[in-house]
Amino acid sequence: MSTFEPFEEFGDIDEAVERLNDTDSRVRQLAVIDLGATGRPEVLPHLLAAIDDPSEVVRLQVALAFAEFDSKEAARGLVKLVTDENEPVAKAAADGLAEIKDPAAAELIGPLVEHESAFVRAAALRGLRALRSPTSLAPALAAMRDENPDVRAQALGVVAYLKLEETLQALIGATLDPDAGVRAVAASALSFSSQPAAAAAVAAALGDHNWQVRAVAADSLGQLGQASVAHVLTAALDDEYWQVQLRCLNALGKLKAHAAVPAISELLRSEIPAVRKEVAAALGEIAAPASRDALMNHICDADPDVRKTVRWALERLG
Repeated sequence: MSTFEPFEEFGDIDEAVERLNDTDSRVRQLAVIDLGATGRPEVLPHLLAAIDDPSEVVRLQVALAFAEFDSKEAARGLVKLVTDENEPVAKAAADGLAEIKDPAAAELIGPLVEHESAFVRAAALRGLRALRSPTSLAPALAAMRDENPDVRAQALGVVAYLKLEETLQALIGATLDPDAGVRAVAASALSFSSQPAAAAAVAAALGDHNWQVRAVAADSLGQLGQASVAHVLTAALDDEYWQVQLRCLNALGKLKAHAAVPAISELLRSEIPAVRKEVAAALGEIAAPASRDALMNHICDADPDVRKTVRWALERLG
């Protein structure tokens, strides 16, 4: 086993480079760590040379080292490592690609959208999303028709991050995707638009058979801020999942939905403290005098967080 002094001087790059050729993989791994820790762009060619190391442990370390750099050259190495046969190496490279912000990296990442591996295609789209480059729009829209739901979800993420009204119809169409995860992403993505068609599509998603999609739809309706959807949220307070009720309550509070106060107040009877607390919070946000009696009935609620929120709501009423 080779012996060497700990790498203490960031300027001693040559010494670390020499260790990349050591026969001991542990020595090579530490050399990669030291080179990555410098943060200096001049070490990138040496890290690029190490992506073909026979040891998967060293290749994993190389993928992690590239994460210290935000550049096209770092992306060049990650693009190769994301196709590595070793799963941890490929996953580390995928995570690294998602951290790259250099727009020049798009031309390297883009071709991976057509890779034979669904994992690689999804990783490429995740990387493109972080770049927020308009050049990513066309491949992302095409990938929304991919056979793999993870790829479609990542493609939606690219489109959503760009926040372009021209993509509205594509996002609306994705709310009908056969995969619940994709539908949830689509419902969330539509929250950027002020168009009535977006609100209508998200409101429809509030009737999805998957409760997680319904929960995301409720969140999005609250973010859209269109009072016209308050009646849909009010009706959804009867949802069988308390998680959906919680998000509907939050959205109705944001919308200051006075007409929903009676239905909101009914949920103070819920056995779930988190729901009662959100009811009090929503009533406080709306601040309708008609909610005073319902709140007063829970000033001594069994749950301390509910009591605290009820007091806050009553203070809001004045």
